[in-house]
Parts: sequence; C-alpha cells; structure tokens
Amino acid sequence: MTAPVVLRGGTVFDGLGSPGVVADVLVAGGLVRQVGTVDPPPGARILDCDGLFVCPGFIDAHAHSDLAPFMAEPQPFKLTQGVTTEINGNCGISFAPTDAPAAERLGGALHDVVREVDVRPMGFGEFLDAVRRAGPVNHVAYLVGHGTLRLTANGPGEELAPGALDTMTRLAAESFEAGAVGFSTGLIYPPGCYADLPELQTLARAAAPYGAVYATHMRDEGRRVLDAIDEAVAVARAGRLRLQVSHCKLAGAENHGRAGELLARLEAARRAGVDVLGDQYPYTAAATMLAALLPNSALTGGAADLTSRLRDPLFRARLRGQAGRGEPGDGIWGEAQPDGILVTAHADPGVSGRTLAELAGDRDVFEVMCDLVARDPAAGMVIAAMSESDVREIMASPLIGIGSDNALPGRGPVHPRTYGTFPRLLGRYVRELNVLTWPEAIRKATSLTAGHFGLHGRGTLLPGSGADAVVFDPATIGHDGTPLHPRAGVTGVLTVLLDGEPVIRDGTYIGQRRGRLLRRPGGRQ
Repeated sequence: MTAPVVLRGGTVFDGLGSPGVVADVLVAGGLVRQVGTVDPPPGARILDCDGLFVCPGFIDAHAHSDLAPFMAEPQPFKLTQGVTTEINGNCGISFAPTDAPAAERLGGALHDVVREVDVRPMGFGEFLDAVRRAGPVNHVAYLVGHGTLRLTANGPGEELAPGALDTMTRLAAESFEAGAVGFSTGLIYPPGCYADLPELQTLARAAAPYGAVYATHMRDEGRRVLDAIDEAVAVARAGRLRLQVSHCKLAGAENHGRAGELLARLEAARRAGVDVLGDQYPYTAAATMLAALLPNSALTGGAADLTSRLRDPLFRARLRGQAGRGEPGDGIWGEAQPDGILVTAHADPGVSGRTLAELAGDRDVFEVMCDLVARDPAAGMVIAAMSESDVREIMASPLIGIGSDNALPGRGPVHPRTYGTFPRLLGRYVRELNVLTWPEAIRKATSLTAGHFGLHGRGTLLPGSGADAVVFDPATIGHDGTPLHPRAGVTGVLTVLLDGEPVIRDGTYIGQRRGRLLRRPGGRQ
C-alpha cells in the first residue's frame, strides 16, 4: 500500500472557489484524510509546501488524448501541467465503436490525434478495457463520438441509410452501458456535419436513461454562433442532458467583440432549465485539420474522394465561391487570414512550420491551400481566430471551465495548448492580468468540470475526496510555448499526486502509468 503523504504548510484551495488557507493535507489509501493541522502517522512522507499553493488535480474538460495510453512510452505531458484527469472523445471523434472501414478512416484522419498508434476495430467496452490494460499516465474518462457512431453505422455518406440511425442509437446505448460518460458531436467535421437536428435529438433521447453529458463542437463558432447554441440547447433538452459547449469562442474578425452575446445565450439557456456549461483554452489561436477550411461538399466520402475532387479545376472554382460565404457548412476559410494559418503537420515535412501566406508567395492562396489538402487530407494547422478581449470576457464567466483541446505529443509544430494550457491560465491570466482570482481559476480547473461530468470524488481537496493534488509556485507557474516551439518547459508545477502517490516531483515525471480509467457511474467496471 502507498505510504501516507503529508503536504505540509501550503496555502490550500478546496477547489470550490473558497479562499486559500494555510494548512496541512494528509492523504492515505488514495483519499484525502485530513485538512488542517496534521500529526503525521508513522511512515508518512512529509512534503514541504511552505510558500506554495496546494489544490485538487486539474481536470481537462476537453482533451484529445484518446490514444495516448497506447503510445510506446508513457506520456506525462498533462501531469507536468498539474492535470490528473482528462475527458476524451470530444468533437464527435472517438476510436470506438468501429468496424474495420471506420477504424481505417479514423486511423488516417488527423495526424495530431493518432500519431503512430494503430487504430483497430472494436466495441466501446473493448476499447475501454484496452485503455485500462495499456495503462494511462493520468486518469481518463471517455465520451462516445457521434461522428464515429455515424461512420460505423452509415459510412461516410451524407444521407442516412435505412436502419442506420437505429444502429447508431444501439451502439450509443452499448457505449453508455460500457462506461462512456456522455456523447460528443463535431458538427463542422464529416460525417457529423451532415446530421440534422432530429438525428441528434434521437441520440440525445437514447442517452437520457444514463445521465450522460452532451458535449458539442457546435455547427458554427462565428457568424451563426447564436443559432448554433440554440441547436445545442435543443439537443440537450430532448434528452434532458447536461450540456457542455466545447472551446467557447468567437472566430473570425467580423465576429470579434460578441463574447457578451455568446455568454448571454448560455445564461438564458440555464434560466430556461438546461444545465449548460462551457470550456475554453487560454489562447487566441485555434487548431484543427487543414481540410476544415473547405466546405462540407468537398469532404463527402473520405480522403480519396477529397483528393480526386480537388484535382478538378471546375470543382475548385465552385468551392472558392462557397468557401467565401462563411455560412455553416462552408468551412472556416471565410474566417481565416493566410498569414494566420500555420501548417503544423503534413506528409511533406518541408511544408510544416510555415504559414499559408509563406507557402503561397505570389501564387493564388486558395489554390495553394487546395493543393496542400489534396496532397495530405489529414494535414493539421494552427489558425489565428479569436480576439484577446473576447478570450478574457469568456474566461471571466463563472460558467466556463478549462479544456486544452490538445493533440498528442510528437515532433514538429503543434498548438502549445497541448503542453501548457493550465500553467498559462494561471500564470498569464491570473497572476499577470488578474482576469481571474486564484480561487476562481482553480474552481474552473477542478470542481466545475468534475461535477458536470459526474466525476464523483474528484475536483475537490476535502476529507473523503480522491487524493489527486497539485502543488505549484504561484510566483513562477507558466508556459511560454509557441506553435513553432510548443515544448517549452512548464514552470512552477512542482508536485503532482495521483491517488495519493507522487508522480511529479520537482517538476519531473517520476511515476509509472498510474492513471485509471474512469467509467460512468453504473457502467461496467
């Protein structure tokens, strides 16, 4: 059994938004046993926390670390930030339940969330069992992705075949029974973008008996963002589900300054009886696949069909006109500036790390973008999208938690949110800019998400809570990574406990694969 640990003399935050108090914390047997003045039990390890902050382990509301447990080496890139639990399966993308064609498509879909992992067909319960056996580095919970359900039941086509929706609801129910904490949608990505409201409401009703969460990458995060929120609320209401609006933002310069409208819509939904929260990463740039710049009409059928279409000059001409409209389904080209699009992952290594403007030079930028996607439909990008003032206003809302929207670790450029979301939040937006207080920022990073996703016993540092904790230096915590240099070291995160066992000491990973799979309460354990 793990020896008891006493975190001695730090400023302790309970995770509920209360002010910090100087106290000791005793953890033993995987639980917090005492907060106050502790007389250490025999054999206890004493960690001096004088001058440091002690709080619950951070919980990442929006992660794409689904396949991290299957990577050859342990991946502590979240533990080094203080993150002890992640919610995976976001944006409609989960890696189960799949048949062989769906697994093949998912395996080739997006470099940054697959890396070198072999994606195999399996049921959702089988996938969770494989995660448990592989051994996650931190605790993980999983959503089942609507896009994956649709791909498995119907293939990549736009129209649902007879019986496909029944298959989707059956697979969803099996996933909830196996332990999925909810379901997610990615309504700008194929095939999820082809779903209409009744389809999504049918899945919400299938989720209703399980107390599941509905997490959504909405259909629009720019001009039609309010309509997209209304759609998300209508889906959640159909199943009486808790609603999580993923990576809340106002994308595109023409939409900057509308954060108040977005927040007002979320507040109105809560007053109308929908339990809605959101999450956000503390950056003005987003990241996704390069193909997201294109209209949905280009993406039907998969990578080979996309490449074939993009070789047709007449098809490209039609795409150009549609992409410029900026309506839902038109892609995000209309929100983009070529010098704000950095290619981060591409089959041609000479392309990665350069902006679209640099790659185009004197050539037509839209044509160059189409060429890049045609050569590698799974290419990734970081894209300047949001205004700093909107980021701060959204962050200040008590309804918004923290989600990194990370990629998996790998070589080359990537959005720095993978390595530094939580330290950046605390260093830049709390210590330097005073957008949030320490107690409120810690609440957003812990209990707010734990409660919404039903992670019982997590997100607080109180007697009886799970013994996940982080000790950090408020004077130095931070991360200065950039897309070209994302792996800059985190500063200030000194100690992380996972189930009472130190796994980060002096900012260095010392643990094994000590994370656990967290299934929906009542799901098969």
